[in-house]
Formats: sequence, C-alpha cells, structure tokens
Amino acid sequence: MFYVPDTLVDSNRAMLLMLRLSAISRSAAFTVAMLLGLGNAAHAAANTDGSPAAETENALRVLSAKVTRMSDPSALRTAFHAYYNYRAARPSEVRKPYLFFVDLGLDNSAPRGYVFDMDNLRVVEGAFTVAHGRGSSAGRNGVPTTFSNRSGSYASSLGLYVARDTYTFQSSSYTSIGLRLDGESGSFNNAAMSRGIVAHGAPYVSSRDAGRSEGCPAMEQDRARRLLPLLANGGVVFIYSPNDNRWLDNDPWINAQ
Repeated sequence: MFYVPDTLVDSNRAMLLMLRLSAISRSAAFTVAMLLGLGNAAHAAANTDGSPAAETENALRVLSAKVTRMSDPSALRTAFHAYYNYRAARPSEVRKPYLFFVDLGLDNSAPRGYVFDMDNLRVVEGAFTVAHGRGSSAGRNGVPTTFSNRSGSYASSLGLYVARDTYTFQSSSYTSIGLRLDGESGSFNNAAMSRGIVAHGAPYVSSRDAGRSEGCPAMEQDRARRLLPLLANGGVVFIYSPNDNRWLDNDPWINAQ
C-alpha cells in the first residue's frame, strides 16, 4: 500500500513525478494514474521505462493515429524525440506539458499545427493552419524550402523553442496576443529573441490559408488567445521540415543519444 499526497491531484505534476522518479515502480505508477482518472497517462506510466527513447515510442503509439497528415513518416517521431531529449536534459525549463508542433513540410493551406499535452498524451487542439516566414517561400502559397536564423531574412527557423511570457503583439495594422520564444537548437534558431520571432495571432491566417509572416509561426487570432497562454512560461514549440538535411543532421535535440 502507498500514500498518494493531495498535491498529486494535479494530473500534470502527478505524471511528471510518476514518469521521472525511479523510486515508484511502473506498476505502482499505473495504479496511481488509474486512481486519478488519467486514462492515456496510466498506460504511459505502465509502458515506458522513463527514457527519452521509450517515452517517444509510447507517445507515438498513443498519438500517431490522431495526426491526420504529415509531410514525412518521421515527422512526429522527430518532434517527440527532440522534445523528450530536451525535457530529460533540462527538466527545469519544461514547466508546462504542452508541445506546439508545426510541420513546415506541408504547404500553408494545409492544417499543419497541433498542440499536444505530453503528460496525458492527448491532442489539445489540431490540426490547424500556421503561417511560415515570407523569406522561406517565393510565393504566398506553397511549401517553404528556405530556412534561416539570420536577422532580416524573414524566414522561418527550424528546431526546438521554449515558450516564455505572453504580451501584446503589435504590427502596423493589428494587435494580437504574442508569445516570446527562446530558440534552443543552437545556430538554427538561437537568434529568435533578437529577431523578434514569436508565436502570435494574425488576421491573415484563416482555416483555409495561413499566408506568410516575417518568420513567426502565426495562427488565427481566436486560436492564439486560447492556446498561447497554455504554452506560456514553460511549454515547448517544435518547428519541423523534411527539406533541410543540414538541420536534421545537426540539431542537438534530434541527434541527442
């Protein structure tokens, strides 16, 4: 018999403890999760040894069928692998369980954004349209093929970001909620703050067409108001493309062992 403290009623904190603390056996973690009414999370606790590789496989088993379209069969695996590697290496940075995943291997009329709850292994919202930078494609529509971390490129930057605070985003023609991002994939996106690369809502993004931004992963205004506060102060953003082999071969979180 074991004691479940009141603080574990918060399901997110409960799962972080169950999946990370080796002192609790997998069978005990499964029982705790079931007592707390966490369906997918209970099976996650039972079926993973807590390593990034095992957590990646478990998340794929639960979530892959809920992602209706990907640009590459490895897209979701790449995102989850990077996420769990980062969380294992820097757990104090990942204070929220939410992952905003964008597949820039798809064109900008395709729904290509998801927000996942990575503790309870569920889709919070998605798929939905997300803009890419105007420096990443020659025309308004189409698949982005050029990515840059350089100021003034107006291009999207691939890799993993940690979400910081929300603020009032202002352009010359509209205002929205904005979410500051810290790029954690080295030279591929570490200029995000200085470039002003943020997640935000934008009137040019609709359910049919995402348009192009100045490098930001912009979404519909109402959606931004719902999702960005969830991600703020410790969520993770992962921007993926199968069209940049240099990034795929060198991103530190994709290639961590």
